[in-house]
Amino acid sequence: MSNAILVINAGSSSLKFSVFRDHGGGDPVVTLNGQISGIGTQPVFEAKDAQRRPLAGKSWEAEERSDRKALLSYLLDWIEERLDGATLIAAGHRVVHGGVRHAAPVLLTPAVMDELDGLVPLAPLHQPHNLAAIRALAEAHPELPQVACFDTAFHRNQPWQAQTFAIPRELTEEGVRRYGFHGLSYEYIARRLPEIAPELGDSRVVVAHLGSGASMCAIHGGRSVDSTMGFTALDGLPMGTRCGTIDPGVLIYLMRKGMDADGIEKMLYNKSGLLGVSGISNDMRALLESTDPHAQEAVELFCFRIAKETGALAASMGGVDALVFTAGIGERSAPVRARVGDKLAWMGMELDDAANEANAAKISTPGSRLPVYVIPTDEERMIALHTRRVLTGR
Repeated sequence: MSNAILVINAGSSSLKFSVFRDHGGGDPVVTLNGQISGIGTQPVFEAKDAQRRPLAGKSWEAEERSDRKALLSYLLDWIEERLDGATLIAAGHRVVHGGVRHAAPVLLTPAVMDELDGLVPLAPLHQPHNLAAIRALAEAHPELPQVACFDTAFHRNQPWQAQTFAIPRELTEEGVRRYGFHGLSYEYIARRLPEIAPELGDSRVVVAHLGSGASMCAIHGGRSVDSTMGFTALDGLPMGTRCGTIDPGVLIYLMRKGMDADGIEKMLYNKSGLLGVSGISNDMRALLESTDPHAQEAVELFCFRIAKETGALAASMGGVDALVFTAGIGERSAPVRARVGDKLAWMGMELDDAANEANAAKISTPGSRLPVYVIPTDEERMIALHTRRVLTGR
C-alpha cells in the first residue's frame, strides 16, 4: 500500500492542487492535478491525470461561490475516490511568508497559524489566501495533518549583509529585513540543475524566475546567497503589475501629495510593472505582439533589469558559472531570453537561436563562456517532498 500527499497552492480566486503518490522509494509521483477557479464568482473545478488528460469538470451555483470549506470538502471527496488503495497522509501548502523563524517546512498547529497571521502585512496579496485554505481544510477534514512550505525559507541562511537594510538596528531586530521569495522554485532548480549538468553541482548560478511575479536568485553550491526580492514581494524586477525596486523617496512624494498607505499599496501591487509602463497589459505575450511603443518600452525595461540584476548577483558570488531561466516567461519566451542574451554578451553569453526558439534545456552555444539553461520549475514537487519529510522523516 502506498501513501498520497495533497499539494495546495491557494490564491485569491483559485485553488490549484496536485496529488502525489509515494511508493516508499525515490521522489513522489504526481497522479492528479487541477484547480478550482473563479472562487467568489462562479467556481469551476477541472482535473487532469498525470498525462494532462481531462478527468473531470464541475461548476457551482452562486450560493456556493465563496464557501472554501465546501469546495475543499468536495475536492477531498473527489480525490479520495481516486486514490486506488493509497492513503492520503497529509496536505502540503505553499505559504509565501515564513518570517525570520522558519527556515524549513513546519507541521501546522494553532500556534503556528497565529504566527503566520502576524506576517500578513508582509505579503498582503498572498498570505491571507494561503492561510484561508489551510483553515478551510482543517474545518472540513480536521484529522488530516497539514504542512506549511515557505517561499522565504530557502533564503533564510543567506549571509547577513544580503539580508540587512541600512536602517536603525532596532528595526532590523524587529524583523524589517530582506527575506526573498520564490524559494520553493529556486530550491527545485538547485536540486535539478546537477542532474542536467553535473559539472555545475557546486558552482555559482544565477536563476531568473520570470512570471507574473518575477525575481532572481544567486545560488552557490546549492544555497541561496542573494536575491532580488527583499522585505516584500514588491522588490527587485518589474513584474506583471508590481513595481519592483523603487526609490523610497517616491513613496514620500506620493504621501505628501495626499495618497494614503492603501492607495500606495494598490498602485504598487496592482497598477505598476508591465501593466503600468505599457498601459496595455500585464501579459508578456500581449506586449511582445503589440506594436504600441509603450508596450515595447515595458518589455525593454523588463529585460534591462534582468541583465542588470544578473551582474549584481554575480558580484554577490564573486562570479557566475551559469544562468538558468525558469517559470512561465523564463521557460517559454524566447524573445525575452534573446534580449537578455544581447545585453549580457559582455559576460560571454551567446545563445543558440534554434535551441532558444525550441525552449531547449541548454540554449547557449558550445562556445558561450556563460552556459545558459531553461529548466521548468516544479514547486509542487518540492512541497510534496517537504511534506513527506516532515511527516515521515525521509
